[in-house]
Amino acid sequence: MTPPATTPAQRNPAAPPPLPQARGPLSGSVLAVLAGRGTRLPDAGTVRRADPYGDDLHLLLYVLYELHYRGFAGTDERLEWDPALLAARAAAEDFFTDALRRDSGTGGQDVAEAVDALLVEPVGDDGHSVSHHLQREGRLWHLREYAAVRSLYHLKEADPHLWVVPRLRGRAKAAMVAVEFDEFGAGRAEDIHAQLYADLMADLGLDPQYGRYLDAAPAQALATVNVMSLFGLHRRLRGALVGHFAAVEITSSPGSRRLAAALRRAGAGPAAQRFYDEHVEADAVHEQVVRRDVIGGLLADEPELAADVVLGIAATGYLEGRLADHLLSAWREGRTALRTPLTG
Repeated sequence: MTPPATTPAQRNPAAPPPLPQARGPLSGSVLAVLAGRGTRLPDAGTVRRADPYGDDLHLLLYVLYELHYRGFAGTDERLEWDPALLAARAAAEDFFTDALRRDSGTGGQDVAEAVDALLVEPVGDDGHSVSHHLQREGRLWHLREYAAVRSLYHLKEADPHLWVVPRLRGRAKAAMVAVEFDEFGAGRAEDIHAQLYADLMADLGLDPQYGRYLDAAPAQALATVNVMSLFGLHRRLRGALVGHFAAVEITSSPGSRRLAAALRRAGAGPAAQRFYDEHVEADAVHEQVVRRDVIGGLLADEPELAADVVLGIAATGYLEGRLADHLLSAWREGRTALRTPLTG
């Protein structure tokens, strides 16, 4: 496949993405401020009348979090720490966090039980697994949509988890940095996992530019990325970020094996296959390090964070389940799972 044509600005891999289109009054007011065209922002009462998992609230969170990553073209970088924007973000974060605590689990503190559950896969396909579906019957257009949706995460892949490093010590910190070193290519720029994903996208004829598919991504996809930023940006949620990290690393290897097989069956090229092949091997090793040293080291130092680790694991599973159900529902009906169909 030939990747879609790009503009000169898009050919610069360091260029920040353009501001997205609003999805409602909450995101619209924030985008107007970022574009220099507005001053009014929603208060906490207005935020709490929204859907805690909906497009409007999660685009608001996504664009405000993105100020801490690449930012947006034409947006004043000083807005990253603007008090009014931070207040709007805090209201949305509190609402989202309350919903996660209510909906994603029982609020337990048994970390070993939560981690062990991650290692148990259903016998066969339980009907809720995207990787099983894609391996068994996924078509090339399904794989391209999945790659576009996941690009919001994988093109920044390891970045949100790095925020926990200065909040750890000793064994947990050393182990976390060791795993992240692999995520960042072990010193080789061409092997950074985000670069491998960009290569995968190009192989599938997608535009690998950072943030390219934000407007197309459904709310369920935004939420899976926002939860990492939520946990990462708040020291008080460091245990939840470790839980999220554990959930990602421990469940990655078997899913990656199925996705690599799906890409081979669909005739994708070697660059597309390499991303998931790399994760099959790397994450099988990471699983042991995360369990023993990252989680074990954290809880040896701060056992009171056990409930937050469980929250991170449970919230990750809940939001990934919502995204999977959205994707599979659309694909089984023969329609796109994106807000706008892929054009390239």
